[in-house]
Amino acid sequence: MDIKQATAAFAALSQDTRLRVFRLLVEYGQDGTPAGTLSETLGIPHNTLSFHLSQMSHAGLVQSRRESRSIIYTANFEFFTDLIRYMVKDCCRMEFASIREDTTRGCSVIELPACCPPKGKEKRS
Repeated sequence: MDIKQATAAFAALSQDTRLRVFRLLVEYGQDGTPAGTLSETLGIPHNTLSFHLSQMSHAGLVQSRRESRSIIYTANFEFFTDLIRYMVKDCCRMEFASIREDTTRGCSVIELPACCPPKGKEKRS
């Protein structure tokens, strides 16, 4: 991941329709869903959705595949994981965030300590 890729991804996600689409695609997981389902669920006209999916695809956030007569869209989980890892590793200092590998569960864990509790709230131990 480099800064240009990260900037393009954040620019794509900074638009409310695209953020809603991406969040819904995450819910559908690796199986994804057809554009028609996204359109109906979110109440977005097909041509508008097509524009937004294209923008997200160019940013690397969305992938598509053809199944029979349908195009199935999925969130690009590998790219999004790299984006999160980029933010934590290259943009945050260790006292604010870190990534550790959980070999038991076979995943990476982002740790965000409660270093700055809101006013009136005590720091948890």
